[in-house]
Amino acid sequence: MIFSERLKQEREKRGWSQTELAEKIQVSRQAVSKWETGKNYPSIEVIIDLSDLFGITIDELLRSDEELKAKVIQDSKQLAYPKWKVFFDSVFLLGALMLVVKLGILALNHFAGTNITILEGLPKAVPNFLPLALMLIGGIAADQLKNKHVD
Repeated sequence: MIFSERLKQEREKRGWSQTELAEKIQVSRQAVSKWETGKNYPSIEVIIDLSDLFGITIDELLRSDEELKAKVIQDSKQLAYPKWKVFFDSVFLLGALMLVVKLGILALNHFAGTNITILEGLPKAVPNFLPLALMLIGGIAADQLKNKHVD
């Protein structure tokens, strides 16, 4: 039996509505509905609360639902290099911000007739490709780090 079916069965066995169950574990009725229809899964904290509330083991709730087991395992893993991940996410965002500013300046120069120069004195390639390079480096590195977890 998959998690959604087991949850609904346990709730109905006690004669509770979705709203009553939601109040007991302090979530919304919509959350309970999504769990029972298999559209979403609860966090590990909520699974523990459900286990305690129903008086059954977590194993009984999770054992037959491979997708939920995989989600719980993934959620419990810690990133191996969280500070580097934040750093490269920031590098990506800096590149995106620089690109937006550059496009804004180009639009002002073209449509408003201003003559704003970008990083005067540097080779043209620097302001033209720096935002793209930062976005590529930050995006690729952050993507690589998001899959590295502490074992």
